[in-house]
Amino acid sequence: MAPAGNRSLILRLGALAAGMFAFGFLMAPLYTIMCKFTGIGGRTNAVAATVTETQPDISRLITVEFVAVLNEQAPWEFRPTVSSLRIHPGQLYDTAFFARNLTDGVLVGSAVPSVAPGLAARHFIKTQCFCFTQQNFTAGEGRDMGVQFMVDPALPAYIDRITLSYTFFVNRPATAELTAKLAAATPT
Repeated sequence: MAPAGNRSLILRLGALAAGMFAFGFLMAPLYTIMCKFTGIGGRTNAVAATVTETQPDISRLITVEFVAVLNEQAPWEFRPTVSSLRIHPGQLYDTAFFARNLTDGVLVGSAVPSVAPGLAARHFIKTQCFCFTQQNFTAGEGRDMGVQFMVDPALPAYIDRITLSYTFFVNRPATAELTAKLAAATPT
């Protein structure tokens, strides 16, 4: 039997480990909530509903830059169709990102958006975006994936440049599920 001091230390260390696990488990949801309310982290205002009737501010021009991010082992070709647009706040715009599956199998892609500077994120409104849903690609398939957006005229006047970037990655669980579905549907 362990002495009382050792037993107390073991209980404290166990409680500390459990607390660290709980904190780690709650980090992602807490971060998402914090970004939503503060605009920190470049999360966009993903408004899929109708955009309120806003008059474009034609006296102001903002440059929106588009960036595509992949890790070096990614099995994709991924790029914006245009590198930037000059836009008027309050006006709706369309652009696209091109993606191609470079493998000989199906892939499911998911995109994570980011806006810089972080303060602009709460003023960047996407009404349609390929990032809202998973993207299924057959072997070798390539296509343009659309983004429809506007910048709220309430964007602070000193911000004249916004960068919208997407990190595009293979959604491995969804790819495995799609592969299994296709294999089950194929007669042997």
